[in-house]
Amino acid sequence: MSITPKEVRRIAELAHLEFSPAELERFVGQFQRILDYFEQLRQVDTKGVEPTYHGLAEIPEAGAVRPDRNQPSLAPETVLEGAPKARKGYFRVPRVIE
Repeated sequence: MSITPKEVRRIAELAHLEFSPAELERFVGQFQRILDYFEQLRQVDTKGVEPTYHGLAEIPEAGAVRPDRNQPSLAPETVLEGAPKARKGYFRVPRVIE
């Protein structure tokens, strides 16, 4: 599979990014290398390999997976003290949906 400059422009548009022509060409090459790598991965024979939810799931001493535990959370007033803007117990953020 190959990627075109038109597809990279569309991805940039969806992410609200703007690229110069040189940057666009660089990203086309980078995306193509990523897609080529995925194609390599697709070629690997995985028959008989059990799916896993985490690469280190079988090694608990590695510290990647810890048991869930309940602990008290911060009071809303404490959290909102550090907010640039807050109102009625909520964070105020700029509108992002047009």
